[in-house]
Amino acid sequence: MYIHEKQLIQAGKLAAHAKKAVVLLHGRGSSASGILSLSHHLQLDDALLLAPQATNNSWYPYSFLAPVANNQPALDSALGLVGEAEAKAAQLGVAPNALYFVGFSQGACLVLEYVGRNAKPYGGVIAFTGGLIGESLTLSNYTGDFGGTPILITSGDNDPHVPLYRIEESASVLRGLGAKVTLEIYPGKPHSISPDETLLANKVVLS
Repeated sequence: MYIHEKQLIQAGKLAAHAKKAVVLLHGRGSSASGILSLSHHLQLDDALLLAPQATNNSWYPYSFLAPVANNQPALDSALGLVGEAEAKAAQLGVAPNALYFVGFSQGACLVLEYVGRNAKPYGGVIAFTGGLIGESLTLSNYTGDFGGTPILITSGDNDPHVPLYRIEESASVLRGLGAKVTLEIYPGKPHSISPDETLLANKVVLS
């Protein structure tokens, strides 16, 4: 049930005409086509868009704060699917420094976990309400050097799914790998993506 089928929606610019590629990861209960609608609010007119689809609309079965073993084999399968999206971008001629990642909620957690395990100088990373995955973080999982990659993490101050302590812990780990992390916490913000967040993403990461 939780080994993901290899589904990848390709949208936006053709690779030959794109200045960047963006991997977009949807949240639990949503879809690849749903997260692609974010392109109307982000500066992605010049981008090839790659949106993997989770089997049964969920990347892993339990909370991202559950022990990692509880979310296997779905988590490794999901990380593999993100890796395949990166490989697809490379196959189409997109260099890592022109590759961006965007995720919301469960997709934001998966985005941060993937880039944290594969740190290199990417174009940028946007995590709308997410943090690194696990009951406690295994720091040895996170390797490489972001080389100043801009990473934006946004959330509400009391999000029901993603606690602030894990967001701050994640930002610290990513900074330790050489990322330029911007953390923006909004008082009382619901579990959604606000216009303020997309404006900030355009300014900090996509400009």
